[in-house]
Amino acid sequence: MLGLMMQTPLLLSSILTHAARSFPDVEIISRTLDRPDHVTNYAGLLRRSSQVANALTALGVKQGDRVATLAWNGYRHLELYYGISCIGAVCHTVNPRLFVEQIVYIINHAEDRIVFFDLSFVDLVKTLMPKCPSVEKWIYLGEAADAKTAGAGDFPSYEELLTGRSDLYAWPLLDENTACGLCYTSGTTGNPKGVLYAHRSAVLHSFAAALPDACRISLNDTVAFISPMFHAMSWGMPYCAPAMGSKLVMPGQKVDGESLHRLFEEHGVTFANGVPTVWLGYVQYLQSAGVRPTTLNRVLIGGTACPSSLMEALQDDYGVEVLHVWGMTETSPVATISKALPKHKTQSKSERRDRQLKQGRAVFGVEIGIRDGDNNELPHDGKAFGDLVIRGPWIARSYYKMPESERADGWFFTGDVATIDEEGYMQITDRSKDVIKSGGEWISSIELENLAMAHPEISEAAVIGVKHPKWDERPLVVAVRRKGSKLTPAELLAFYDGKIAKWWMPDDVLFVDELPHGATGKLLKTKLRELYGDHVLPTIEHAKTG
Repeated sequence: MLGLMMQTPLLLSSILTHAARSFPDVEIISRTLDRPDHVTNYAGLLRRSSQVANALTALGVKQGDRVATLAWNGYRHLELYYGISCIGAVCHTVNPRLFVEQIVYIINHAEDRIVFFDLSFVDLVKTLMPKCPSVEKWIYLGEAADAKTAGAGDFPSYEELLTGRSDLYAWPLLDENTACGLCYTSGTTGNPKGVLYAHRSAVLHSFAAALPDACRISLNDTVAFISPMFHAMSWGMPYCAPAMGSKLVMPGQKVDGESLHRLFEEHGVTFANGVPTVWLGYVQYLQSAGVRPTTLNRVLIGGTACPSSLMEALQDDYGVEVLHVWGMTETSPVATISKALPKHKTQSKSERRDRQLKQGRAVFGVEIGIRDGDNNELPHDGKAFGDLVIRGPWIARSYYKMPESERADGWFFTGDVATIDEEGYMQITDRSKDVIKSGGEWISSIELENLAMAHPEISEAAVIGVKHPKWDERPLVVAVRRKGSKLTPAELLAFYDGKIAKWWMPDDVLFVDELPHGATGKLLKTKLRELYGDHVLPTIEHAKTG
């Protein structure tokens, strides 16, 4: 027997219309570099998103078409989030921090028809244009007058596109499994992979992330999106916070410690998300300036493990609760959060802190497990470690245009190695691939190795991640020079110039006589980490004094 409940689809348009209807006057603040903060509200977001929808429809955008953004966190980007997705098209947020070849691949693989871009990406767009044949229009996210003064006068402007468009739109009643967003993630090898979100998955993720024992987002909050809107949809907050009626604050391009503190204080921010690097800079500013947050009461930290010293400073020195979250682009991304159980209240502070430093327990709707090399389930005893697997309604089952990536058993293999204890707390112990995580972003060791070995004076090279107090990990090149070579570390680093994103640049080079190999000839990176994992990078001293 089936129930007699309505089959109302879970759609992002329902979040948009609910926010405008129930919280019309709640503010949306966007910081700009050279102008006063832009202020709108949820009623305004609905009107402008409707204009976007009408404009896209006039341009011939259809359901399923991919429309890309190259943009920082701001009100226009938020309008695109809803205007694109709610008509049934796919909002493809492109990460501008990737190097050009990756961005070209991503746009071409997605077959984007239109790309909207912020002013700071004008030069990047001019480089991309001749290499991205599927793109029919490149539209500057601003006023026509600004485009001309910034060297983007040849591009149509967003505001011109919206001028005269109706601010009413009849949102289609889509199938809730319709794709709404697309983000690409890149690991150690191969091309970036597309994660294609659905309306259903995004709405369910919003419910789960807002729960009291997750992020506890409510209409009493002022939520700041610090994680970029091109980084796993700013961890789902552009959907979750409007659904709950929270005031929104977006920082634009500047996320240094001083800028964030001023933003938080001026607009009464209570909750914000970001990678540890952001919060390290924030704490350093608070310490150096001798100031304290007066409204911020909790932060969501993820992307990479939160350092104990950072957690201690935020919680003990400034009274800001740290919600230690784990997830991936493939998990929408909130999957686990480390929060204490009621029975832990009697434990010592150090015991509670040790547990909080773990990646945490699965939020409702998500299941996690660990498997051995033969795909056998391992015990949750806090000792056995294996491949971390996950499943749930907002977890990717396969990658875009890669049907072969779907597993028959219905689980997603994360590529991380972890333990899970008797209480369900998961802790990442290693990475099954040799990816380097720097400031919450991934750097491919394979790519850096291939470039090093392309140098005519290098016979073999390996790249490992070395601990860094600010960035968590930074790349170290360990290389063997060809016989007779006098190549210097500076010369090898110079060889990388122009071939990779600047933040991928290795921090140091060590020349050795030989690299360790196993019996089959495979490079032993575990041995390299044993030998050089404690190497002191020259950038560490700068990080301490800079």
